Amino acid sequence: MLRIYLLLCCSFFSFAVIADDDVWLLVDTKALTIEVKKGMQTLETINDIAIGRGGAGFKSHQGDNVTPFGSYRIGWVGESSSFRKFFGLTYPSAEDAQKALEEGVINQVAYNNIITAHRFHQVPPQNTPLGGRIGIHGLGRADEKIHKSMNWTHGCIALTNGQIDHLSHWLDKGTVVKIK
Repeated sequence: MLRIYLLLCCSFFSFAVIADDDVWLLVDTKALTIEVKKGMQTLETINDIAIGRGGAGFKSHQGDNVTPFGSYRIGWVGESSSFRKFFGLTYPSAEDAQKALEEGVINQVAYNNIITAHRFHQVPPQNTPLGGRIGIHGLGRADEKIHKSMNWTHGCIALTNGQIDHLSHWLDKGTVVKIK
């Protein structure tokens, strides 16, 4: 299996990014599914995911409970998360930062910090007015009945514990995640 090994440096979030070149995720926020893809072929579909209480779209500010549209990578893996497992995304993207700068949501310094992080393949700042710590996670001890009945996250993508355990076999730092 072809693996990419990139050594990243010069950041609080420095780490090696390891991911299968061809495997990526497509998150469909309308169908509430995640497709595991290899190239353009769908290898598997995970149904009944939950997204943010505010739906999906452009995140206008921290705390808006919106799951962001866009293309991201898994930037870090939290195995000891209260949500069982947490796969943190490289949100905000350069595109998110550009739109936020144009709309006055972030200032030039925040924009430059986000762009620099992406330029060096690092996790962007997670404490800007756009928010952060967006990821894919399990339920942990949360009630599966609530998960099945409503979108309940603060902007993340949630799966049952069984689903996140299964999905984790496909994922690593660097895996592309496209949210539509």
